[in-house]
Amino acid sequence: MITRFAGPLIPVLLMLAPGAALAHPGHVDGAFLTGIAHPLTGLDHVLAMVAVGLLAAQLGGRALWAAPAAFVGAMLLAGALGAGGPELPMVEPMILASIIVLGALVALALQPRLAVALALVAVFGAAHGWAHGVEGPGSGLAAYAAGFALATAGLHAAGIALGLAVRGMALRGLGGAAALAGSVLAVAG
Repeated sequence: MITRFAGPLIPVLLMLAPGAALAHPGHVDGAFLTGIAHPLTGLDHVLAMVAVGLLAAQLGGRALWAAPAAFVGAMLLAGALGAGGPELPMVEPMILASIIVLGALVALALQPRLAVALALVAVFGAAHGWAHGVEGPGSGLAAYAAGFALATAGLHAAGIALGLAVRGMALRGLGGAAALAGSVLAVAG
């Protein structure tokens, strides 16, 4: 059982390592590379984006592509709106809520209707997008957006792969771990 669980978990743990070590430092040079780095350098972003993949795996069917598409689409739109804009006080709490709520949905094995799940995922994607837009570069926004969309989609894919690999109680455990980690981040923040 441990081997079956640990094997798929290793790529996710490796992705978490840069995020835990860097936690949103100054970003790398170049708008595209900065865009790729941003979602990978914050544990809050990594956990939420992997949780979207876990939820998509739990729901199955069209959710496997629709949940990541809803998140990325809303994230890109809100990122464009937030570029150069003010920081909104609701964004960071929404990012933390995304980890807790998405993780709890998986932990409790809830099966919301696809439209409800996609709306929820899109709202959380918009919060992440606004944060990315505000923190993004003043120039090279399109390249930056392409980079963070690619990294986000990769994190969603990792969550889906992990969720499909473990299923059942192990999947619920990962959801619970995400919700717990989100709660710890909320209290620590």
